[in-house]
Amino acid sequence: MLYFVDTTPSQPAVTHVIPKGNKVCGVTSLGDDVFVVRYPISQQIEVYDAATCTLQRRLAVPGLGSHTYGLAVCPVNKCLYASDWNNSSIHRVELSGSNAVMKWSVARQPAGLTVNRAQNLLVVSYSESKLQEFTTGGTLLQNIQLQLDTAGHPGHAIDMANGQFVVSCQSPQNDVCLVDTTGAVVRSYGGQTGSQMMKMYYPAGLAVDKHGNILVADGGNNRLLVLDSSLSSAHEMSVSVDGGLMGPCSLWYDKSRGRLYIGEHQGGRVIVIDHLKDFTASHV
Repeated sequence: MLYFVDTTPSQPAVTHVIPKGNKVCGVTSLGDDVFVVRYPISQQIEVYDAATCTLQRRLAVPGLGSHTYGLAVCPVNKCLYASDWNNSSIHRVELSGSNAVMKWSVARQPAGLTVNRAQNLLVVSYSESKLQEFTTGGTLLQNIQLQLDTAGHPGHAIDMANGQFVVSCQSPQNDVCLVDTTGAVVRSYGGQTGSQMMKMYYPAGLAVDKHGNILVADGGNNRLLVLDSSLSSAHEMSVSVDGGLMGPCSLWYDKSRGRLYIGEHQGGRVIVIDHLKDFTASHV
């Protein structure tokens, strides 16, 4: 089932909805393929057509645990990464034709994944509050202990142009932090559970636009927040979709296509917004 609303390039809008299924725990894309992982799903990743958002096939990933909270792709190395919460590992799937899978161990309970500017993989450990950087072959390059207050649990991290990282922190912190290369917190936004603008409830997926604006999936509040690059101001990005957002958890922003994917944990949908040049719009 597809939902078509408004595809005028000057007016961002929801253009497709991958219908409700099991909980969406990760979404990403490469070329004409959109990859979705759900819970529970048995050692496989769904592959949808980017143009129609219809299911094309299922990609087998032997040994992948039932809890997978992160997907990322690397267009240079032509591979897909999946975090394995249950087995504290990363699975790398070759996308150039063979679909060969390799895996390596990481810190306990890996969550969100990001391919950084150096085409390496950033992994956050929920249990150990670590940020790790790996080459595409699994070689550890950085092992940063995040100095989060009150034993916060990171959900996702992205690298910024200035060399710092933005990290979403879940229970008990419920905030978004800027951290430096030593793991020290430079600035944070939020810090208390709630629904007001200055409060978040289970922030998870992150995305960044060309201006450095940061989009946050504020899952417990069923909304998306946009923070400026200094984490000093915020506004809500309202998404016009039937029933409203239901537990947005994972985000993927395809800058080349101006397309945002929103994976819902509670709603089980993937919501697609086209013609999104940046995150300055308050309504889409």
